[in-house]
Amino acid sequence: MPFTHPRPPASPFTRFLKFLGVSVLAGGMAAGLALPVAGALGVGAKSAAESFNNLPDVFKTPPLSQASQIYDADGGLIATVYDRDRTVIPGEQIAPVMRKALVDIEDNRFYQHGAVDLQGVLRALNKNAASGAVSQGASTLTQQYVKNVFVEQAGSDQKAVLEAQRQTIGRKIQELRYAIELEQTLPKDQILTNYLNITFFGEQAYGIEAAAERYFSVHAKDLTLPQAALLAGLVQSPSMYDPVTNARLAKQRRDTVLNKMAQYGSITAAQARQAIAVPIRLKVSKPRQGCITAQHGEGFFCDYVHRIVLTDPAFGRTATDRRALWSRGGLQIHTTLSPKAQNALQDSVTSHAYTTDDAAAVMSLVQPGTGKIVAMGQSRDYGLGDHQTEINLNVGTKMGGGLGFPTGSTFKPIVAAAALEKGTSPGQQYPAPYSMPWPAMSDCAGNTYPENGEVHNDSQSLTGPFAMPDAMAQSVNTYFAQLEADTGLCDVSKMANALGITAQAGGTKLQVVPSLTLGSNDLTPLEMANVYATFANHGTYCTPVAISAVTKPDGGSVAVPQADCHQVMSAETADTVTTMLLGVVQDGTGKPAGLTDRDSAGKTGTTDESKQVWFAGYTPELAGAAVVSDTRSPHDLDGQSIGGNTVGQAFGGTLAGPVWRDSIEGALDGQPAGTLTTTALPGPGSSD
Repeated sequence: MPFTHPRPPASPFTRFLKFLGVSVLAGGMAAGLALPVAGALGVGAKSAAESFNNLPDVFKTPPLSQASQIYDADGGLIATVYDRDRTVIPGEQIAPVMRKALVDIEDNRFYQHGAVDLQGVLRALNKNAASGAVSQGASTLTQQYVKNVFVEQAGSDQKAVLEAQRQTIGRKIQELRYAIELEQTLPKDQILTNYLNITFFGEQAYGIEAAAERYFSVHAKDLTLPQAALLAGLVQSPSMYDPVTNARLAKQRRDTVLNKMAQYGSITAAQARQAIAVPIRLKVSKPRQGCITAQHGEGFFCDYVHRIVLTDPAFGRTATDRRALWSRGGLQIHTTLSPKAQNALQDSVTSHAYTTDDAAAVMSLVQPGTGKIVAMGQSRDYGLGDHQTEINLNVGTKMGGGLGFPTGSTFKPIVAAAALEKGTSPGQQYPAPYSMPWPAMSDCAGNTYPENGEVHNDSQSLTGPFAMPDAMAQSVNTYFAQLEADTGLCDVSKMANALGITAQAGGTKLQVVPSLTLGSNDLTPLEMANVYATFANHGTYCTPVAISAVTKPDGGSVAVPQADCHQVMSAETADTVTTMLLGVVQDGTGKPAGLTDRDSAGKTGTTDESKQVWFAGYTPELAGAAVVSDTRSPHDLDGQSIGGNTVGQAFGGTLAGPVWRDSIEGALDGQPAGTLTTTALPGPGSSD
């Protein structure tokens, strides 16, 4: 292709003369106005000149909206996401035959004229006058490119898009003004490349690379002559000449392009005849984009990543800025998701609870010490069909999730940590009868809760006295009611806040009431996994992170949210909690969740009427929280068919515990087993 060097800028008077030669003629013609040339110039010249000269000098082209890719921690593609399917490529990656085909059908004198083709205008006028209608336009490729830029700037605002496409005198003035500027500042080859990258080719494909992949499943550099001619023909009307829906018209248009190419010498007549004889052979790659295309249950994590970009100030000061970043796309988003851990988690949740069950199994896995979310999934498929959902049950409503779940006794280690931080010995004993009134207590605001109601244990045979380790292992409610009262609701709530629990999943305030110790607040698996990761990390809490790096289309990087790791309890307190939670899986309610070949610690949780069951736990390498809950009202899990088995009586250890166990074992398979740090606990009967 000829290479046109930038020309020195023309004087304002010269530019205006060029403008007068075609602005009213081409603008009026394109708009279908029957204006006498002399009359149009006489009446409109002054105002047109003022409009022309008052436009800003610099034509600003927005970054083109492109597809973004989301990758897992190993570099595997999770999903491609976009507002517009486009991949911007340099000119050398576009087949020369494609460039020739477009020029020959749209503006064959592109390399001979400037921003305005006066010869083309006169030709169009003569033809339109002869036909008595507007049958031919006179816009150059440069003008068409400018119009496409206006459409791109309109984004997804349909009203703005229609305005950008209106063929009015004012709009033509803008197109001409900026086309003149572009011709003075950019080589012709670059204008053509820009045009091929911005224009719409139908079937959701923007730009030549996406179009080549959509219709033929090839890159733009590999397009053949018949393929290039077909795509060039689409530009005039992507819907009318769509080869997927109207092959006959598409072939007619393609053959017209081939004949034009022969007429203008880009190919020989023999090449044109040979190409015309070739039937249209499509190899359509249907557009597959968005989190719904993710495999192995990664759709929910993908959606979470999307929402981080839209909500975290690291990606833009305002919501509008963040939305613009996402819409422009072209991002390479690298995440913390481990494919091995994700596969193990997904296999576990879907084997222990079937997609068609009324109950769903939900789980998150995080890495202690880094806050990295390494897996996230649920037994419901991501989508809008039967037995599918787009609600990510691992997180709260703000991040595309639900209202959370009461956590049951998985909250008790938080109470224990608050008590230990206040100086209470793990040997502290309470009578802990089967049933007792709730002790009196007060919150940070001074609200008091007098002795009232009743708290009882899960079994009438479960009676004290108990010290903290045994009470934790057996999940003794009456023990923890007294421990909470002596520690103080205020200190318990402050510990919860320090561990990232500041509100309920639906956004409502945390209910700081006596039943706090029994897990009456609605929280999420991700929150609880992170709480237990803090115990594994010797009392250092890290905010959860899902994104490790983001690269922009130009190769530059975008700052990503970093984990905020800070000490929220002493290492001794955290390690003491770990020691007690080791007992839970060795000899307590969590025994069904225990791992055979590595240290593990955790806690079970069962809510009122067994509507939800939990297991939250950790090894030195991973922490996770699993919940099984009816996704309807919800209903009691007892008697339901879950994972192919009828549940007699639902408990955290027997129903959620195996979900946690199988996920952890699969995620850590082949890795050396670490050792959890423990402390010496007082013996039975000791209060020291």
